[in-house]
Amino acid sequence: MFRKILVGLALCAVAASAQAATRPILYVANSQGDDITVIDLPTQKVLTTIKVGPIVHGVCAQGDGRKAFATIESEHTLKVIDTKTNMVTDSIALPGQPNECAATSDGHYVVVPLLAPANSAVIVDMTQNKIVKTIEVRHPHNCFTPEGGSNTTVYCEARDNFFIRRIDLTKMDVTNDVRVAGDPRPFIVTADEKTLYTALSGLHGVAVIDIPGKTMSQIALPPMPWMSCKVEPPNTPVHGIALTADGKKLWITSVADSGLYVYDIATKRLSKKITVGECPNWISMSHDGKYAGVSNADTDDASILDVKSEKEIARIKVGKAPKRLLVIEVPQEQLTEK
Repeated sequence: MFRKILVGLALCAVAASAQAATRPILYVANSQGDDITVIDLPTQKVLTTIKVGPIVHGVCAQGDGRKAFATIESEHTLKVIDTKTNMVTDSIALPGQPNECAATSDGHYVVVPLLAPANSAVIVDMTQNKIVKTIEVRHPHNCFTPEGGSNTTVYCEARDNFFIRRIDLTKMDVTNDVRVAGDPRPFIVTADEKTLYTALSGLHGVAVIDIPGKTMSQIALPPMPWMSCKVEPPNTPVHGIALTADGKKLWITSVADSGLYVYDIATKRLSKKITVGECPNWISMSHDGKYAGVSNADTDDASILDVKSEKEIARIKVGKAPKRLLVIEVPQEQLTEK
């Protein structure tokens, strides 16, 4: 009897381990194309290309890695992607031009910012495949959950108002406007919601907001050359930022300088420039802290970096003008190469 119990426990452990096994897969949205390039990070190999529609903007995903979502500017749609097959399984019409989306961890909601004249963030209930709430946000561009994901909280920037709105999905309403003293671009909110890091138009660096204290400081990057990027506008010297898995370092793209910098939060030290492709736009990291992906908009490729050594280990050709990208932890039994 005791042996049977041990065998049963062992089988349960194996099953749980198999179920939990994931692999970091990089989804690269090609902003001037109609597709998403899918890259296996451990091998640095392209798995497939997903046709989603012209002018792909944002990519977000639910926490279990089984579904991804892409916003398509030309069609005003939100596309649903099954990461097992890397096929589009659904398309949801949106009442405006979408930008960077945010999905709750459980996949119940996807929040999509819509540019003018909509000037709103729409909350899509994915169990019904329909919009259930519209919230005014002046000139929205990016929406994100706090680090680590959330089922209840999403932040969306209001660029015209110089603040970032906190949306409580249990109340379906705004509960805070975090002022950032400038035009906010991509941003990060820590898991405890005490600190917000954001790029600002015209700033070669990152603004650091103490949310409870309502104060702001800055991380300055070294002098940069004049911007001459074909894809990114000249007032965006920093566009991609990402926190390492342990929350100790902030990675920052220097769009004009074809590189990125790593800022140690505890020591306040900035690394030397890490050279990548031209006009690096976005950063995403694997949950295990091993890999980072960076999109290089003007050279149509993506840099893969080893996070521990802070070095580029591969540069992979993708589609036209890659911008937003996302590492998704895909269940291992789901991987399908096409």
